[in-house]
Amino acid sequence: MSGLCFLNGGFLTENTVNRVSRFSLYENTIMEKKSETYRIQSIDRAADLLNAIARYPDPVHLKVLSAETGLHISTAYRILAALTHNQFVERDAGGGYRLGLRLLQLGVRLHSNLDLRALALPVLEGLRDQLNESVNLTIREGDEVVYIEKATPNRMMHVQQMIGSRAPLHVTAVGKLMLGVAGEDAISGYAQRTNLPAYTRNTINSTDRLSVECLQAVEQGYALDNGEAEIDVGCIGVLIYDNTGKAIAGMSVSAPIERRQLSWIAEVMAAGHDLSGQFGHHASVTIR
Repeated sequence: MSGLCFLNGGFLTENTVNRVSRFSLYENTIMEKKSETYRIQSIDRAADLLNAIARYPDPVHLKVLSAETGLHISTAYRILAALTHNQFVERDAGGGYRLGLRLLQLGVRLHSNLDLRALALPVLEGLRDQLNESVNLTIREGDEVVYIEKATPNRMMHVQQMIGSRAPLHVTAVGKLMLGVAGEDAISGYAQRTNLPAYTRNTINSTDRLSVECLQAVEQGYALDNGEAEIDVGCIGVLIYDNTGKAIAGMSVSAPIERRQLSWIAEVMAAGHDLSGQFGHHASVTIR
């Protein structure tokens, strides 16, 4: 999201020439091939049962679900038992099935991300128009950032992120900020889990150096990616905060490294402050 460094999962375009990032195009191509080739029968059947339950306003009994889906009653029962165990389905005292709490929780999370994107897009577009460069919105998932929205300029050569693509935290500007707000122990834990793989000669692969840079980034309110994900791409990232002071996303401007200017920091920080304010967070912007 997003605030992160550019080129993870994206590509640079110049006329019709695309140089695709190692992160996501490969991942997306593989996933497309898998989606065409692989179907998991038990998952398809579980989806059929969930869709059947969703069509009824009241709890539905096993025989009805078996008839609706064409599944043998014993097969339907086993799948429903697994769905119940995982809270995707609930079974009432009368033996009827209804959609479970876990689906509601997932729906709330999806709705939250949709709200985030809707509020962020005008800010992304405004910053894009100011700088004439790509601007991304990202969130953290585990040890990665995920790009969930973008605004790209109308120029032949620009950095292009694919929505849904991912990148390791330590090679992205906003990823460093996300590690920084988590604290020194969290940074060390991340380094131990991932071994800090290098993607370019500029990638930080020392735990001590990563810790210093992440904590300093939080203190100054912004972070840089200096060709650490893709050697010729740089970014400036900031965090987006909610009314409780929690970092909920990141926003970054991405550009070919020779075009990126540190004078943009003020504009990026101001845009981040604007978006955070829409979530009820109010703090002064100070560039250090």
